[in-house]
Parts: sequence; structure tokens; C-alpha cells
Amino acid sequence: MIKTLSFMKQPIAVLALTSILFFAFMSISQADTYIYASKLITAENSKAHSNKTVIVKNNKIVSIKDGKLTGEESDTFVDLTGYTLMPGFMDMHVHLSFQNEGPSGYMKRFTNNEADYTIEAVRYAEITLNAGFTTVRNVGDIYNETVALRNAINKGKVVGPRIYTAAKAIATTGGHADPSNSYSKRLMGKPGPVEGVVNGVAQAREAVRQRYKDGADLIKITATGGVLSVAKNGQNPQFMDDELTAIVQTAKDYEMTVSVHAHGKEGMKRAILAGVDSIEHGTYMDNEIFKLMRKHDVYYVPTILAGNFVAEKAKIDGYFPDIVRPKAAAIGPVIQSTFAKAHENGVMIAFGTDSGVSAHGDNGQEFALMVEAGMSEMDAIRSATLNAAKLLKVEDTLGTIEAGKLADLVAVKGDPLENISLLQNINFVMKDGKVYKHHTN
Repeated sequence: MIKTLSFMKQPIAVLALTSILFFAFMSISQADTYIYASKLITAENSKAHSNKTVIVKNNKIVSIKDGKLTGEESDTFVDLTGYTLMPGFMDMHVHLSFQNEGPSGYMKRFTNNEADYTIEAVRYAEITLNAGFTTVRNVGDIYNETVALRNAINKGKVVGPRIYTAAKAIATTGGHADPSNSYSKRLMGKPGPVEGVVNGVAQAREAVRQRYKDGADLIKITATGGVLSVAKNGQNPQFMDDELTAIVQTAKDYEMTVSVHAHGKEGMKRAILAGVDSIEHGTYMDNEIFKLMRKHDVYYVPTILAGNFVAEKAKIDGYFPDIVRPKAAAIGPVIQSTFAKAHENGVMIAFGTDSGVSAHGDNGQEFALMVEAGMSEMDAIRSATLNAAKLLKVEDTLGTIEAGKLADLVAVKGDPLENISLLQNINFVMKDGKVYKHHTN
């Protein structure tokens, strides 16, 4: 009888304990975060809202309510009185695994290994997130290290923004992203599609498929010469029409977008007609290119900050190799005026800085440069939120503050619609429902 009673009581006790633990877990998992802000920019349109509370459950936005709501005792309340709350910013052109250092930076090609670049990328990723950029598009690395970085961030092993990476960019022999440019013949070798160097249609297709195999999210090609590569021409076209068409067609088969580094007009024109998704830098665009971009729904990612940075450094003797310096002096100062014309002509614009050329963490300076060139403060913010999400084709989950979207939120003290430079000092960062930064002053 005693055994029977014991047998009868044990499951009851276990059931009771299980129930207690279950309801305790449910109360924790159901706890919400209430974020009140004096001003809210949802980025859905050009309106700003006052005195709103955004309610977050787990990693998603549940609702937006009027007034200052604090929730239940078990909920978390974030008081951003005096602050403006916005969607997490998205930078569509970064290089997280390196940062320009002048002469010493060029030597790293001969001294750094994969692990060195990866460790640098971890450091720069956290800096970027703290600057308010919860999502980035990494358009070119060295050894596919940003694929590993993306995976580590997604698994919560390291801290950083949500990454969409192109892995190693694709170039032609001697092109802007040919990693063996300027090497002696003994070191040069013959890089091919695996290393991101192609010649002809077959190799162009192979390079895209290799990036898919490597785990890239998108394709980046260098359709023209560039500024910082150790090669003479900064704007000549570097792909033939059939090569560009092969890349775009293959990329679409693998559901990948195509981002295009381009300074010269002819290279841009060929790329747009081939069906690419975005033009980066776009220095020597003209009315014909603007018209083509509008017709084919191609985004422009300006990178004004990088242009200004290289223009300034070109004035310093010895900062750039002799072959690079004239390119930096000629191309760098033009980008901001090109941006102004593109904006006036109705070209779709997505925010991008080329950070890695300029310092990581300075990404927010691009906003002020865009406004200086004639874009409104609200449109500059939307270029880094909704427009960027559309370019990435993730507007269903990111880019605006709406119920059902991922809880990527940033805030700044004051009103960036009155002073856009405030966005260079972000006070609050939430990514995927988790607070990474909360500095109030």
C-alpha cells in the first residue's frame, strides 16, 4: 500500500513541477519589450510620428501604439524620451575584412593569411553594428572569410550585423579585382574562376557557380577599372557583353543578385543592359545611364564617403602607390556631384559607403554627404532602410518598422530630420530583438 501511495504521489509531484516550470517558461518567453520614443520614423513613407511605443516579442515587431506604454511587470521597458527611433540601418557596400591603411595596407597582400583577415573582420563587424548598421552587404573579400563571419554571427558566436556577402568578387585578367595585379611573374601565377578571375563565357558561368558553392549570397563583379587596385586605368570597361550576360543569367538561375563596381560609362552601360541589379560608385554616369537605370530598375549605390576619402588621401605624398594616386585624385571628387545628378534624375538610390576604404564605424557620415548634395534627410534615411531592403529583396522582413517584421531598431538623441549629422552617433541598437547598445546621455 505504501508503494502504491508512493507511486501515485510521484507522478502528481512531477506533473505539478512540470506545470510550474512550463508556466514559468511561458511567462519568460511571452515577455515583451516596450520601446517608447518621442519620435518614430517607420520609413514606410516620408512621415514622422510622435510619442509612439513599439512592442517587440522575441525577434519581431508585434505592434506600434500611441503614447508611452510600459507593459506588464514581466515586460522590459526602454524609455527613449527625447530620442528618434528608426529601422536598423543597412549599408549596401562594405568590406569588413580590411581597412585602408595607406602604404602598409598594400603589403598585407603578402603577409596576411585567411585567419588574419577573418580576425580583422570580426572586429570590424562589431564596430559596424555599434554604428547602427544592423544589416550590410559585403561586396568582396579575400578568401571567402565573410562567409564564415556571416555564419558565425547567425549562430551567435560573434557579434555583428546581418551579412549578405558576395565572397570574392569576380574580375577579368588584370581587372580591378584580380588579386595578382602588380605581382612579379614568379608570384603572379594564373588565377582562374575559383579565385574570381574569368575570361570568356564558360569561365564566367563557372565563377558564379563557384560562389554559390562557396556559400555567397550574391555576385559582385568589377565591370570597369578601379581606384585602389594597382593597375593603370580606373574606368575602362573590363567585361565583354557575352561575359556579362553569362554572369547575370547564371546568377539568376541560382537566385542571386548582381552588384557591379563601375566608374566608366561604357562598363556601366554594358552591365545595365545585361540585367544587373545595382551599380556601385557610378562616377561617370550621364543622362543616358540615368535613363537606362530608370528603365531597367537598377539601383545606384553611391559611396560618396569613399570618394571623398581617397580624394583627400591623394593629396598626401606617399599615401598611395604612384599608379593609384592620379586615379584617386581624378575619380574621388566626382562621386558626390554624380550622386546629386542621379538623385535629380530619379534614379533609385540605396545607401552604401565602401567602408574598408574609409574607416569602419564612420558609415553614418554618408548621410550628411547625401543631404549636402541635395537629398532630403528623410530620403537619406529611407535609402538606408526601405530602399536597401528592396535591393536585397528582403523588404518583407526588413527595412521598415511594421508589425511582423524583424526587430532591427536604432535610435539617436534628438531629431535627425533637423540635424542629419546626429546619425554619426547612434545611442541605441537592437538587432533581431536583442539590444546590443544602449547609451543614453
